Amino acid sequence: MKKINLIIVLALVMFACKNETKQDVNLEDNRAKSYDQNDGFITVKGDFVYFADAAVLQTPKEIYGVVIDDNMHALADQVKAYKKEATDMVPVTVRVRKFEKDSLEEGWQYKVEIKEILKVEAPDPNKEDVIKLAN
Repeated sequence: MKKINLIIVLALVMFACKNETKQDVNLEDNRAKSYDQNDGFITVKGDFVYFADAAVLQTPKEIYGVVIDDNMHALADQVKAYKKEATDMVPVTVRVRKFEKDSLEEGWQYKVEIKEILKVEAPDPNKEDVIKLAN
């Protein structure tokens, strides 16, 4: 009788324990949430380049100077994997705080401060908008 009780207790213990696995973070869900947030930031998709202590985000309609901070450096590190040359621009989607630059400052009219990196994509190899000068 003791053996049967022991087998039943062991069976209950085995079935009661769950094999919980850590769920992976779903980036698509995070991006969807990010687009819908009402926190004053805007989502911008454009081409990013960081070269010689200057960062630029170019969209089809506007060019922004990018505030150089930890988030910009994190984006620059992610973009490096897609660059063939230091001056290559890489398509990105980021959430930013957009503001007008100081009137005494040089550069584009608006600057952006990167708040969240949503997506970094490989540049289109068939895109022919680059002019290269050679000797």
